[in-house]
Amino acid sequence: MGKKWVYFFANGHAEGNAQMKDILGGKGANLAEMTNAGVPVPPGFTISAEVCKYYYDNNKTYPEDLKEQVDAAMKRLEEVTGKGFGDPKKPLLVSVRSGAAISMPGMMDTILNLGLNDETVKGLVEMTNNERFAYDSYRRFLQMFGDTALGIPHSDFENALAEMKAQKGVKLDTELDAEDLKKLVEIYKEIYKKHGKEFPQDVYKQLWAAIEAVIWSWMSDRAIKYREIHGIKEGQLLGTAVNIVAMVFGNMGDDSGTGVCFTRDPNTGEKVYYGEFLPNAQGEDVVAGIRTPYPLEKMKEMIPQAYEELIQIMDRLERYFKDMQDIEFTVERGKLYILQTRSAKRTSQAAIKIAVDMVHEGLIDKKTAVLRVQPSDIERVLHPKFDEKERKNAKVIAKGLPASPGAATGKVYFDAHKAEEAAKAGEKVLLVRPETSPEDVGGMNAAEGILTARGGMTSHAAVVARGLGKPAVVGAESIYVNEEEGYLKVGDVIVKEGEWLSIDGTTGEVFLGKITTVKPQGLEGPVAELLSWADEFRKLGVRANADVPRDAKVAREFGAEGIGLCRTEHMFFEKDRIPKVRRMIVARTKEEREAALAELLPLQKEDFKGLFREMKGYPVTIRLIDPPLHEFLPQEEEQMAEVAQQIGISVEELKKVVEQLHELNPMLGHRGVRLVITYPEIAVMQTKAIILAAIELKKEEGIEVVPEIMIPLVGHVNELKYIKQVVMETADALIKEHGVDLKYLVGTMIEVPRAAVTADQIAQEADFFSFGTNDLTQMTFGFSRDDVGKFLPEYLEKGILEHDPFKHIDTQGVGQLVKSATEKGKEVKPTLKCGVCGEHGGDPKSIEFFATTKLDYVSASPYRIPVARLAAAQASIKYRS
Repeated sequence: MGKKWVYFFANGHAEGNAQMKDILGGKGANLAEMTNAGVPVPPGFTISAEVCKYYYDNNKTYPEDLKEQVDAAMKRLEEVTGKGFGDPKKPLLVSVRSGAAISMPGMMDTILNLGLNDETVKGLVEMTNNERFAYDSYRRFLQMFGDTALGIPHSDFENALAEMKAQKGVKLDTELDAEDLKKLVEIYKEIYKKHGKEFPQDVYKQLWAAIEAVIWSWMSDRAIKYREIHGIKEGQLLGTAVNIVAMVFGNMGDDSGTGVCFTRDPNTGEKVYYGEFLPNAQGEDVVAGIRTPYPLEKMKEMIPQAYEELIQIMDRLERYFKDMQDIEFTVERGKLYILQTRSAKRTSQAAIKIAVDMVHEGLIDKKTAVLRVQPSDIERVLHPKFDEKERKNAKVIAKGLPASPGAATGKVYFDAHKAEEAAKAGEKVLLVRPETSPEDVGGMNAAEGILTARGGMTSHAAVVARGLGKPAVVGAESIYVNEEEGYLKVGDVIVKEGEWLSIDGTTGEVFLGKITTVKPQGLEGPVAELLSWADEFRKLGVRANADVPRDAKVAREFGAEGIGLCRTEHMFFEKDRIPKVRRMIVARTKEEREAALAELLPLQKEDFKGLFREMKGYPVTIRLIDPPLHEFLPQEEEQMAEVAQQIGISVEELKKVVEQLHELNPMLGHRGVRLVITYPEIAVMQTKAIILAAIELKKEEGIEVVPEIMIPLVGHVNELKYIKQVVMETADALIKEHGVDLKYLVGTMIEVPRAAVTADQIAQEADFFSFGTNDLTQMTFGFSRDDVGKFLPEYLEKGILEHDPFKHIDTQGVGQLVKSATEKGKEVKPTLKCGVCGEHGGDPKSIEFFATTKLDYVSASPYRIPVARLAAAQASIKYRS
């Protein structure tokens, strides 16, 4: 007995099983497993994937004894079905399908109704009593076989079909009758001849041509590309198996039918039988939407025995595969056949509920549940969504980048102040800007959502919107915004100030008019339970980027374990602060500057007290002022007069300061540590505010705080040394003066490549590192993140970059800087805490990489905390368990 190449399955016995995926492929292994389990599967056989490997290893030839084994299997198939392959009276028809060990949907070829020819089609008419169906099956087979096995262009058949419909004056294939289809069969045969091919009337010739087509499709361009994209290495799989299965028909009368069912409701996750059934029909009738199917219960009335059997099988398959199943079935003259079972697609809400329920039912463990839910599922259930019915009927006028998830609808305002006023008056507002600036924060905060015509995923609008938990669509370049006259234009659509617009920050779509939004559940029920399990597995801490107590409160509710980044400058934009900040900037002497800073001190102190109070002893990392000073001053002529009056100087003087502060490349200019080296008094004021807030809270409310003071944009250890001394002298003097025992840390933000490279030197002076990966990416690539939209789409389209490095961390470049800087730093100082506070801290793909490093935590915007918790747990299970 030579090597076994063919595995038969029929009537409760299969020669293979689920463990044989490598040689039977996923589909063949599942068919075998279901057969062995007594599930009624149409009989058939699988040609091993080893044949595919042999074929390519041996100059495209088959093993010697393969034909003999296939012939024997076909004889057995004829015996168990009581039909004959090529028999004109009772023809056996088969499907020929591919199936690799790793599912590659749509990548390889399938041929249905094989075994039809001019004689057997008549037998099919007799058997089904449906001439139209028999000839429709024949023309479909001619088309599939011609295209797949003989390489005749698919379009030739489609054009002939379209021409036939046009002649008849009909739109749908189903409106063609049996006579039309008979004609079409002849036209199709002529297409074969036109291409110098002959349609084989010999069914065995058909079979071998189909087997070869499936094996050929393993090396098709699309299959090779699919394996490349999904990281399936050359030689990781043997090849594709070939499944040859008897066709069954659901259109043989009222005791027949076809359907699709799910073992749970795929929309809600409820444990109910869910599906559709169509009596006296073929599967294609359901898929094509030609007839409206009935709910599954209809089958109970019409074919009760088959229905009861189906319900039992649904339960068995779900228990067996330990996941919700999507099952295709056919009933042929009262006999039920299961054609396929697979893990079912489901909504985000259903995915979470099913994972949690299955743990309670003892089907899966917590680890499996945590791995089964996608981080994007968590994101979707926590953001407002549009009412689905209204959304379907709404008009999409533009598409931008989905910068911050969720749905928002509101009256359009083009000016942040106006938006703020309208929101105060109780209106729902949508802020629309060419691009936003720090000046717009009030309007952004008041708006339901934000839409910009320019900017990328890490633009000001995107970052602030995510921090605020506001839906945002940015870089919708087809929109022209005219702020002066108060309207936006897309093509011939004009939307004026005060008119309604809706945006979806999850898809980037912009809709005309008003759409109702639906508030999803918060962190309760299944979501909260799943995340509590995630916390049991994750090794990475999760902190929040939060600047105000309100954000800190949201972050805590979502499970943040501290604040990884508080941007102090965001506090300066509040209405009562900005004049004082501006007075400090235009000050001509150190004394004037200190006087303005003294006015800011009590306000900053209260801000920090609010943050510390919300965090109840969890760590809070506060970054000293980072942006260049010009960002706090008006750039427009009309605003200058108002601001000059507010701060008590002439317009000329203010203009002069603005000119002096102007920089050609402000992102690499006078900002961060450079600013406080020039004006140490700013660092003194901010340190006082931080330390006094901690002292007062400890004395007054008994809250223990260990403030973490972070110095941004350090590139050289001497910069850190200089400012650290200023900070420590100020802090130590206050602690001594108040007679308290207060610990604090001084660390730095690693965002300049030089700092990452010299991390061992910097670690000698730092208590912690926090990687600002937005700037680190910008400086490592030399890409301006505000202008990247001009060329990055081309890079992605042309495959120069695999993904946007501002969205997912560049693991080979920027990621290596993070990894090596963490290792160098911890070698010098084992107690050094290291985290990431750039946008990548909330991105699941980036978190997966961070989990492979020695980082201690990631920090994300408050509304991304649940996503980060789940992603960190999944990464820990994959890489650290």
